[in-house]
Amino acid sequence: MTISPDRIEELNALALEHVIPHFANNTMLSTTGPRIFDRGEGCYLYDIHGNRYLDTFASLLTTICGHHRSEVAQAIIEQLQRLEFFPNYEDAYTVPLIGLAHKLSQITPGDLNATFFVNSGSEANETALKIARQFHVHNGQPNRYKVIAREASYHGTTLGGVSATGLNWFREYFNPLIPGCLFAPPARRNDGGASLKAIVDLVEREDPKTISAIIMDPIPGSNTGYPLPPDDYLPAVRELCDKHGIILIFDEVQTGFGKTGKWFACKHWNVVPDIITLGKGFSGGYVPLGAAVVRKHIADSFRAPGKELRSGSTYGGHTIACAATLANIGIIERDHLVDRARDMGEYAASRLESLHKHRIVADCRGIGLLRAVELMADPKSRTPFPAHQPIGNFIRDWCYDHGMILRANGSILVIAPALVVTREQIDTIVDYLDQAIAAAMKHFGIV
Repeated sequence: MTISPDRIEELNALALEHVIPHFANNTMLSTTGPRIFDRGEGCYLYDIHGNRYLDTFASLLTTICGHHRSEVAQAIIEQLQRLEFFPNYEDAYTVPLIGLAHKLSQITPGDLNATFFVNSGSEANETALKIARQFHVHNGQPNRYKVIAREASYHGTTLGGVSATGLNWFREYFNPLIPGCLFAPPARRNDGGASLKAIVDLVEREDPKTISAIIMDPIPGSNTGYPLPPDDYLPAVRELCDKHGIILIFDEVQTGFGKTGKWFACKHWNVVPDIITLGKGFSGGYVPLGAAVVRKHIADSFRAPGKELRSGSTYGGHTIACAATLANIGIIERDHLVDRARDMGEYAASRLESLHKHRIVADCRGIGLLRAVELMADPKSRTPFPAHQPIGNFIRDWCYDHGMILRANGSILVIAPALVVTREQIDTIVDYLDQAIAAAMKHFGIV
């Protein structure tokens, strides 16, 4: 349906007056105004002006099966006609919730067996930290309250999630945060074992008997451009946690459900956490849903009267959300989208390597369909661009003006399309990046 110019003007004014955007970018709003989207199809979005955009970030890593999937819409309609909602509260369950919990026990790694449902990835991480604390109390260790996270990793927007986030931009307005959060350095390939030694030393220095959990993203997310860890890092962290009775939490909110070419990123290293947290693409973007899936011995610790997990929310495990998520997972299985992500990811990696012809391209990295291109003023000396050369923002805006949505974190360009992306669409992504980088170099006088 065509939206009239008057209605477009009204929507722009209403948006600016009445909506506080999540992580708002007031600079962008002041220069371009609101970007208001109206519909989607596959890997494309359409704004209220009728312009089409190739969505290379899957709507913030959510719409992993593409926009406008009739199978998911039908599952939602059928559930609406039976029961729209009843809470998973005290002794009450719904059929889709049980079905989804059973499905997760089948597809998550190892003996991850039981699920606590929430509304988002942030809530999943918050709940995982609470599960770890209460588990230790049940085992007579109430002094285990510290949490080890990693610098440069993001774990959510709740107070607990922010406290465990190693990026100061998300933390600075909310101090003092929850006490006991400690930070190890990020893991990087070819770091000579430094990152592993650092986390081992931190555990020993802080007294292992005071540490409740280690929370980490097996592959750090879009804020740092998906750097891969050394091959021995995650297995060694698993051994460290086993040695000291520490709960290991893997945050797979960004990396889960096929985006790395396996169902879960941790499967690349055959490491099973004690808790895995899920969100974003979990539900395909249709209805908000998150989850903390735990190993059987942890779930069993909450089964006896008086030992119940003291956490909950009204809408956690929403009936419609569970039905939609089951349908979304069904598409991934039926269409072999995990294998497709691996194959398309390999193709994307080979195409992105062509960007090294631009002297400012320092690195093309990632795994599966999680890819990043890092730009530097001098890649040889690892010299970043100065603040007065916001080259990533220029490339992001160039791409948008030419019909492509691109995520840019400083000078890191992030590509994480839906699992249904085609070779032709990957070619378009790389061709646009090629043109945008050349335009940026010309704009900033880089020769």
